[in-house]
Amino acid sequence: MLFAIFCTDKPNSSAIRAANRADHLDYVRGVIDRVVMAGPTQSDDLSAMNGSLLIMDFSDKTQAEDFAAHDPYAKAGLFESVVIRPWKQVFPE
Repeated sequence: MLFAIFCTDKPNSSAIRAANRADHLDYVRGVIDRVVMAGPTQSDDLSAMNGSLLIMDFSDKTQAEDFAAHDPYAKAGLFESVVIRPWKQVFPE
């Protein structure tokens, strides 16, 4: 089952993001077979990252929540909010 994990960074938290980026990327690479797509959201002027969007394949929402809770970014306190919703892929077919 696919889940959209949408994370919004706390204001003025670019230093936390930078300090934990390598660990976050390694964490996601560790479950790369579950990644449909993933990447940072950006400010309107594209000058800064301000969140993350991951579309992941998990057996249930509990597994998605566990993944999100153990993300190094989450553990470092980067996120103001994390929203996890079931997601249905329509395109590409």
